[in-house]
This record gives sequence, structure tokens and C-alpha cells, in this order.
Amino acid sequence: MEGNIKEFLEQVKRGEISVDEAALELKKQPFYDVGYAKVDMHRKIRQGVGEVIYGEGKTPEQIVGIVSVMVKNGQEHILVTRVDEEKMEAVVKLLVDVPKEEQIIPEEDFLLQYDKDSRALVIGGIPEIDGIGKIVVATGGTSDIPVAEEAAVTAEFLGNEVVRLYDVGVAGLHRTLSHMDDLMEANVVIAIAGMEGALASVLGGLVDRPVIAVPTSVGYGASFGGISALLSMLNSCASGVSVVNIDNGFGAAYQASLINHTTVSSDASDQIFDE
Repeated sequence: MEGNIKEFLEQVKRGEISVDEAALELKKQPFYDVGYAKVDMHRKIRQGVGEVIYGEGKTPEQIVGIVSVMVKNGQEHILVTRVDEEKMEAVVKLLVDVPKEEQIIPEEDFLLQYDKDSRALVIGGIPEIDGIGKIVVATGGTSDIPVAEEAAVTAEFLGNEVVRLYDVGVAGLHRTLSHMDDLMEANVVIAIAGMEGALASVLGGLVDRPVIAVPTSVGYGASFGGISALLSMLNSCASGVSVVNIDNGFGAAYQASLINHTTVSSDASDQIFDE
């Protein structure tokens, strides 16, 4: 079933799908059980985005099995997170080094992108941008880039325009302030930092948009693997700052994308102004 539930119902309204066909689609099993995983086939209907595969801890064979179910059920774009290079190569081999009649994805349609910093594997290409604004991904230092790239690639996969601002931490505040135009134009800011995690509070005090803070496990001994940055971000004195878990670039990007795809209806706007 293509698109989210609203698009699906619009197809019924336009006569592109009959009522009986629609009823059949809605009755189909909402998940597909492959033994080691129950693939959520209704995720896109409920949330507008298909299921994302968390690659860490899964074997290449398991990843390919899940991909196969998704492709067979019409999911054109697939994101696999936390995949190291060795596992990525094994997944690709399983996808393409088979007889043509056994290929999960036809060779002429096969499009794969892999980024070693983010460890993100995209199958089927990045969808077109449909977010209403820009998402800025900013890091305190260069060592935070792997987490930042997970956030950036995820946000792009979810249909957002992303602006990367790397190594703009508070140890040299002039670096941050030199990007005020980018920051002020953003619809959402993702602040990624280790050490004491101060970047989130600084950006939260500069912009009038939501700031999503991501503590990283970067830092010396007393950073406690990111706990110090996590606690600092949770205690931010800047309004409008929310916090995700340590090194969770994916979670921050998903939340930012939800914000960047949210619009206020004209009826709601009229009600606000009437009051």
C-alpha cells in the first residue's frame, strides 16, 4: 500500500482503488512474521514512514530477509542504521551476487548508498525533499561527526533539507556565531556534543525554533561515556531544548523530521487569531 493513510483514502476517493480493494488492503496482516523478526507492514500507514531496520546485532542474512519482505510489500526506500563496512559488504553481496531470477531487487532498479561515518545503508535512494523548512545539524567538535552524520543521513532519508555545521563548539564561540544566518533560517536545530554538552544551551538561547540535543560519548574520563553531557543537556537553562539518548542521532533526526513536516491548518490559525 503506497503512501500514508490520507493518500490511500484519496486514491479511493479518486476511483484509483475500489472500495473492495481498499478493504482487502486494510484487512491484510499488519505484520509479516519471518521467525526472527515481525516486519511492520502498516508502519507507513500509521506514521507516514516505513519501518527502519536497526542493523546492529542483526546478521547480514537477517537484514536481507527483512529487506526482502519490505520490497515485496511495496516499500521503495529502506534505511538500515548501525551497519559497519564488513556487514554492509555482506548485505550487498547477498542482494546482488545471486542469479537474476533470485534477486530481491532487479539489478536495473538497484540503488544503494552507504556512508561509513554514519554507518547508514540506504536502499532505493533518498526520497525527494518534502519538509517545510531546513534542519540544521550542528556539532561541538569533529569527534561528534559520526553521530551527526547518522542524524543528517536519517533526516535526508525522511525528506528534509539538511544543513551541516560541524566543529562549532563553545570552546570557540565565534565559530558558532559566524553561522547565525543558517541557524536563524532553520526550522529545527539538532545540537550534538560530548564533553560538557554546552552547545545545546547556547543554540537554545540563540534561535526561536526547537532544539533537539544529542549527547555523545565523546570526552575524557569524567564525561562518563556521555552521561555528563546528557545531564548538562537535561538541565539546560535555555527554553525549547529537548534531549534524546546518548549517541542517538537517528532518534533526534526522526523527531526533527516530524516537526519539519508539521503544518498549522488554516482553521487552527483562524481560531488562534479570532481568540
